[in-house]
Amino acid sequence: MSPLKRVAYFFGLPILLIVLWWALSFGSTNFFVPKPIELAQTLWTTWIGDRFVEDVLPSLGRLAVGLFFAIGLGIVLGLLIGSTRWLRNLLEPLLEFFRAIPPPVLVPLLMLLIGVNDSMKVAVIISGSIWPVLLNTVEGVRAVDSVLNDSCRSFGIRGFARIRYFVLPAVTPQIMAGVRQSLSIGLILMVISEMFASSSGLGFTIVQFQRNFAIPEMWSGIVVLGLIGLGLAIIFQFVERRVLHWYHGLKEITHDS
Repeated sequence: MSPLKRVAYFFGLPILLIVLWWALSFGSTNFFVPKPIELAQTLWTTWIGDRFVEDVLPSLGRLAVGLFFAIGLGIVLGLLIGSTRWLRNLLEPLLEFFRAIPPPVLVPLLMLLIGVNDSMKVAVIISGSIWPVLLNTVEGVRAVDSVLNDSCRSFGIRGFARIRYFVLPAVTPQIMAGVRQSLSIGLILMVISEMFASSSGLGFTIVQFQRNFAIPEMWSGIVVLGLIGLGLAIIFQFVERRVLHWYHGLKEITHDS
């Protein structure tokens, strides 16, 4: 696909939706739905300045730390559990139990155990973001080609070398699929964790705007969250293309043939 066509696909639908929004809100006096130009002006005046440093950057910092530990722990524990059959059979019911618990209900418990601080907010992000990576890694290890596994054993490739050169490359596509899900879950939990007993952050600020009937400012905060999600998606695609370049190349060759 040509670069011009990619740009057209990337911006085409958003521009169309903004134009439709402008047309439907033209002449409207609805207090709860701001016009596009008004929202753009509010977005600039509200978030470009001190509020960006005081609310946006701390939220991004907590999100980055939470995702880092969630992805790291998910990969390490997933490789360990997936590679050990008895451990996988032992922990599978427990993992399914904890996975089914919605992370937001853990917020009051974590507030009691950890306290109302940044560690609690990071723990909330980890509690929900770890599961897609962990479970995808476990299933990826279980689905490793048995013939290749026997070949590694025959050649004496064991321990860390087996994980590094055989298991990890084979599981990476499933890991990246789990990471993609973890990014959106982490962003959601970042906002939820900041809505409880917090004095800063995007979630706290958006709720304050809503309670004070600052409707354009509230909408602008939602747009900021959307832009953060878009940024995470672009970064993920950039990293995935480089980590899985061999995988995408193999898919293209298979598709062409």
